[in-house]
Amino acid sequence: MSLKQQITDDMKSAMRAKETARLGAIRLLLAAMKQKEVDERVELGDADVLAIIDKMLKQRRDSITQYEAAGRQELADVEKFEISVLQTYMPQQMTEAEVAAAIEQAVAASGAAGVQDMGKVMAILKPQLAGRADLGKVSGQVKAALSK
Repeated sequence: MSLKQQITDDMKSAMRAKETARLGAIRLLLAAMKQKEVDERVELGDADVLAIIDKMLKQRRDSITQYEAAGRQELADVEKFEISVLQTYMPQQMTEAEVAAAIEQAVAASGAAGVQDMGKVMAILKPQLAGRADLGKVSGQVKAALSK
């Protein structure tokens, strides 16, 4: 079953169970997916859906820090709940050791000699790690590995 179909089925089950908070989070995701399909006139695949979910997770994390800084804990709690719902559709996160091994392989495969070749390494890693690791942290690790 595709990820898109799974999300639609989860929306229906949330409706039947009258889980309004969960239903709202799923509907936000479906709306973002539909918006991308309409804007680009394409049918979304699993990789596209994962990219949308990842973007939404980043937005929620940013919102949480801003709400907590402003003392609006109730709004931060809503965002945290939405993160928990969105996380269920993401693949299992890679461990630090798995990420380090993937970086090592990508550096060897690209023949990177220094920091100037970081783009080549990231081009190899991005499709492998999308949704399974924080690419911002991976970028820092790649830079550290190439600086040696």
